[in-house]
Amino acid sequence: MSDKSKVQFTDREALFYHQTQRPGKIEIIASKPMATQRDLSLAYSPGVAVPVQAIADDPATAYDYTAKGNLVAVISNGTAILGMGNLGALASKPVMEGKAVLFKRFADVDSIDIELASEDTDALIEAIAMMEPSFGGINLEDIKAPECFIIEQTLRERMNIPVMHDDQHGTAIIAAAGLINACLITGRKLDEIKVVVNGAGASALACTSLIKSMGVRHENVLVCDTRGVIYPGRERVDQFKSTHAVSTDKRTLAEALQGADVVLGLSAKGAITPEMVKNMAPEPIIFAMANPDPEITPPEAKAVRPDAIVATGRSDYPNQVNNVLGFPFIFRGALDVRATAINEEMKIAAATAIAELAREQVHEDVAAAYGGETQAFGRDYIIPAPFDPRLMEVVPMAVAKAAMDSGVAQKPIEDFEAYRDQLKARLNPTTSVLTRVYEQVKANPKRVIFAEADNEVVLRAAIQFRDFGYGEPILVGRTQAILDKMADLGVPNPESFHIENSMISQHVEPMVEMLYDRLQRRGFLKRDVQRMCNTDRNIFASGLLKLGVGDAMVTGMTRPFAQSMKEVRRVLDPAEGKLPFGIHMLVGKNHTVFMADTTINERPTAEELVVIARETAAVARKLGHEPRVAFLSYSTFGNPAGKWLDATREAIHLLDQQDVDFEYEGEMAPDAALNPKIMELYPFSRLSAPANVLIMPGLQSANISAKLLKEIGGTTSIGPMLLGMEKPVQVVPMTAIAPDVLTLAALAAAGIAG
Repeated sequence: MSDKSKVQFTDREALFYHQTQRPGKIEIIASKPMATQRDLSLAYSPGVAVPVQAIADDPATAYDYTAKGNLVAVISNGTAILGMGNLGALASKPVMEGKAVLFKRFADVDSIDIELASEDTDALIEAIAMMEPSFGGINLEDIKAPECFIIEQTLRERMNIPVMHDDQHGTAIIAAAGLINACLITGRKLDEIKVVVNGAGASALACTSLIKSMGVRHENVLVCDTRGVIYPGRERVDQFKSTHAVSTDKRTLAEALQGADVVLGLSAKGAITPEMVKNMAPEPIIFAMANPDPEITPPEAKAVRPDAIVATGRSDYPNQVNNVLGFPFIFRGALDVRATAINEEMKIAAATAIAELAREQVHEDVAAAYGGETQAFGRDYIIPAPFDPRLMEVVPMAVAKAAMDSGVAQKPIEDFEAYRDQLKARLNPTTSVLTRVYEQVKANPKRVIFAEADNEVVLRAAIQFRDFGYGEPILVGRTQAILDKMADLGVPNPESFHIENSMISQHVEPMVEMLYDRLQRRGFLKRDVQRMCNTDRNIFASGLLKLGVGDAMVTGMTRPFAQSMKEVRRVLDPAEGKLPFGIHMLVGKNHTVFMADTTINERPTAEELVVIARETAAVARKLGHEPRVAFLSYSTFGNPAGKWLDATREAIHLLDQQDVDFEYEGEMAPDAALNPKIMELYPFSRLSAPANVLIMPGLQSANISAKLLKEIGGTTSIGPMLLGMEKPVQVVPMTAIAPDVLTLAALAAAGIAG
């Protein structure tokens, strides 16, 4: 495996990502209706006076009447930004916004980033302490040592809400989880292992403190900084380092590692050499966690010690020590019991829960993310993958229980099974599954033909497709125009991209022969076919796909869907026994709805409706949802009566005679399919919960509904996703942006759509 990260991008692309649509990565939306004067009167004056008085009478009710209980402040002064150093508070804002996004994405915790322009420890403490009424928790980030130790400890003593400096404890918790499992695999006990910690910054000292709390003996841990081993009496050692000083005659990292069982690296690239690893104990445990480049890479370590267990901070090596496994879920559990602190017991509980999760049978969704490759607990899987959906359940529950047991929970949980269900309901499974789709494509890269590559939106998507490791983009268009646009975008080595120009491509001649044989009895002369292959990019791109030059194709940015589809159909047929149709996927915060057919079949027959329902249900299941199918109509079970209901009713009758593994019902109006209150009026309905697959009676209602919801519905619309063709083809909307094109390309490459 390459030592170079698979995820690469230009500076321009990174800036474009943060600038496009609206600057930054976060926005604030209202959680209550704000449409009428009455709504505004309740939200503000005079209605707001009622909860104000209630909170004044009983401060605990702030958690009932405000967002405080699900709100974390992500705070930095920018003195230790990533590995970039002290660049100031303002420069830290993109990182803090990113942290806020991760809180929301992984644990449904709302966050606001706050950048404080001060390096005065006392001033920072006072400023943060005064924020206690606003927030349910404080996540400190990117504050340099030793100030971060003083700030966190003082705030923990003064504030009655959870405070955690994630740079310290986030890494420590995940590393501790991996250490538990590495010791289990190698037959070691925590109270017997000899550990070397290389690095004495915030993360390193937090790791040291936590593993000692878990049973590692103080005298068995040697901490090294840039000047060597820390021992009693050594000069230039502050109070935080001196806490971990151990009497020893060893003075260098190389000497410390002789015979050591474990090394925790939190220092710099190349700090640990193969020779040092060679001198460690049998089956050494090596956590090389420097970012972006580890102290020693897994291939380097295993070249001299094949028996080693190696973890890094990198996603392109096994055993990634990733803070996102911890901090969102730790705060989730702490907030849910209104904990007054995040204590050692809660950190140990989180580490233990993460370690135990890695030992369970690997979730099939996680396996899918590796292209079906089996992931089982062992030397290359001691830490769960960040996208394992069970993290949202097991870690907050463990943290909440520990908070209750240690006496810092102000609102104990009475029913943990009900709490588990609440946690699962907080996140939309689609979000996690789409992440896994991208991981699956990375594990099985494909060649995707981008039919309009001289369009900048398409070109950006194609560049990202390659840079993110999803496969090889095949760029269709005028060669010089594409090269010029890539130069404008700052793409290095644009000549390394695969470009297909229809005027000079070697594939045109066999394409013309293939297509003429197909169209000669449909009114086309050979010169007509030659002209189409030379001048029509959809014909040419579809021909490349038909000839096997690519594995999938994306088009649609420059022509209406119907026109693009007509051109594609000149070259490609429906898959055998399949019906081409389109699905729009509408993704909300906690739910996803799949709507079909939104693109092709104007008035589907009962048999076609059955095919559409079955295929859409299969896509829903692939994307993490148990399908509940509703056949929509203006009529609900015959009321009102009408003349356009026969096809829908017959489709239900046909499904009744088939072996179907999903719930279905119809005909029914949208409110009867989606609104639980309305559903109660029809107790005979076979749907156990609101529908998530909506089968539309005709193209007119389907296409109007999909586009209307995209424009005003407040949800993210993905699609249309085209299914049923002999080769994976996706036709994007003309209004698509680069991420939309990239998503459909990935879905096609992964076999989810197409």
